[in-house]
Amino acid sequence: MTATAPSAAERTQADGRVELPADAVPSGPYANEDLLPVPLAQRKWTTYNFAALWVGMAHNIASWTLASGLVALGMDWKQAVLTIALANVIVLVPMLLTGHAGPKYGIPFPVFARAAFGIRGANLPALVRAAVACAWFGIQTWIGGSGIFLLAGKLFGDWWSGAGLVGGYPWTQWLSFVIFWAIQIAIIVRGMETVRRFENWAAPFVIVGAIALLVWISVKAGGFGTLLDQPSALGWGSGFWKVFFPSLMGMIGFWSTLSLNIPDFTRYASTQKAQLWGQSLGLPTTMTAFALLSVLVTSGSQAVYHTAIWDPVALAAKLDNWAGILFALVTVLVATLSVNIAANTVSPAFDLSNIAPRLISFRTGALITAFAGVIIFPWKLISSPEAYIFTWLGTVGGMLGTVAGILIADYWIIRRTKLDLEDLYKAGGRYWYDGGWNWRALVAFVVGGVLAIGGSYSNVVKGVKQGPFPADGLIPFLKPLADYGWAVGLAASLIVFYLLTLLAPDSKSAEDVTESIKA
Repeated sequence: MTATAPSAAERTQADGRVELPADAVPSGPYANEDLLPVPLAQRKWTTYNFAALWVGMAHNIASWTLASGLVALGMDWKQAVLTIALANVIVLVPMLLTGHAGPKYGIPFPVFARAAFGIRGANLPALVRAAVACAWFGIQTWIGGSGIFLLAGKLFGDWWSGAGLVGGYPWTQWLSFVIFWAIQIAIIVRGMETVRRFENWAAPFVIVGAIALLVWISVKAGGFGTLLDQPSALGWGSGFWKVFFPSLMGMIGFWSTLSLNIPDFTRYASTQKAQLWGQSLGLPTTMTAFALLSVLVTSGSQAVYHTAIWDPVALAAKLDNWAGILFALVTVLVATLSVNIAANTVSPAFDLSNIAPRLISFRTGALITAFAGVIIFPWKLISSPEAYIFTWLGTVGGMLGTVAGILIADYWIIRRTKLDLEDLYKAGGRYWYDGGWNWRALVAFVVGGVLAIGGSYSNVVKGVKQGPFPADGLIPFLKPLADYGWAVGLAASLIVFYLLTLLAPDSKSAEDVTESIKA
C-alpha cells in the first residue's frame, strides 16, 4: 500500500490533479460550498492570471514603503534592492511548496492545514493567518484612505484638509477611510471571478502610475543620475549588517502570509505549471522591479526635498498639477485595492469559514475581516519605518514561518504530496488524530513560535523605543535569534514536527511515516 492511499471515489488525472465526482462531494459540519475542492472544470487560472495577481499585489503602497523605508533607515538604492530581491527569492520557495496542494487537490489553505494540524486543529493556523490578514486589511485600508484624504485635499482645498478633528484626525480623513473600506467590500462580495478580472487590469495600470512618479521626480531632481548618486548612510560594514538581517526577515515576513494561504488561489489553477511559472515570474521579478522604482523615487526625494519621503502619497501630494494629482489618486486607489482584496480579504474569509462552515460563508468571513481591520488601530502599526519593518513584520514573519515549517514537513517529507481528499472533511478519518487535534503540530508550533519571536525586541532610535517589546527582548537569552525569526521558526517547527511524527506516529498515519522513511 502506498502512503495515504486515495479513496475509491477520487479520480486522478494524467497530470496528477485529483477531484471528487459529484456523487462523492463531502457534506457535514466540516464542509461548505466555499471550502469544498474546486471541480477541475472550474480551475481556469493561467500563468498570466497568477503573474498578474502578483503584479497587482506587489505594486502597492505598503510594498513601496518597504523599499523606501530601507532608504529612510540609511541604505542606498543598491542595498535596498538587494535586500528585497533576496527576500523574495527566499520566500518564493515555501510559496511554491505550499501552493502545490492547490492545483492538485483544489483545496483552500485551512483545509490543506487539516492534514497536519487535524480537522479541528487547523483552526489554530487559520486563526493566526486570519488575525494577521485582518491587521493587514486595516493597515492597507488606512493607507488607501489616507491617500484619498491627502490627494483630495489638493483638489478641494482647505475645507477638506483642514476639517475639524475627531479622535486626532480630520473628520474628512475618517470619511476617506470609510469610503475606501466600502469600495473594497463592494468588490469582494461579488466573488473570486470578480477578483481575478480586477487583478488582470489593475496590474498594468499601477505600473504606469509608478513609472510616471519616477519620471516626475527625475525631472525635479535634475536628471536620472542624481537618483543613483545618493550615498548609503550605513556603508557596507557592521552598521549595514545590523540593519540588513532584521530587514531581510521583515521583507520575508511581508509575504509570509501568502506563503501559507497561497492554496486559496492556486486551487483555481488550470495546471500545476500555471501556478509554478506564474508565481516564479510574478513575485521576485515584480517585487524587485517595484523596489527599484521605490528606492529611486525616494532617493530623488532626498535630492529634491533634502529628506527621504518614504510615503508615496505624501510625495504625490507635492504635485502642483490637478490632472497629475487626479491620476495619482486613482493609482493609489487601484494599487491598494488590488493587494488588499487579493491578499487580505480572500484568505481570511476562507480561514474564518473553516471555523464554522455551516454558519460562516466566504462573504460573511470577508465582512468579519473588514470589521476586524477597523478595530485594530492600523495607524499605530505603521507609525515609523522601524516599528513597521522590525517590530510588526519581524514578529508576523516569525509566527507564520512556524506554521509554514509544519505544513512543508507534513505535505512534502511525511506524506510525499499524497492526501486523502475525502478524509480532509470527515470526522474519525485519517486526519482526526485525537479529537480532531494533532498534538505533534501543536508542540512544534509552540516550540517554533517561542524560538522565533521569544527574543523579539524594540529598537531604540534617538532615545525613543520603537515598538511594544522590551529593549533587551521578551526572553533576553533568545534575543540573538530575533533578527532571524522567520528562518528560525520555519526550521525549528519543521524539525520538531517531523521528529515527533517519526517517534510517536498517529496510528492512522503510521504507514505514511513508514513510506517516508523508505523513500
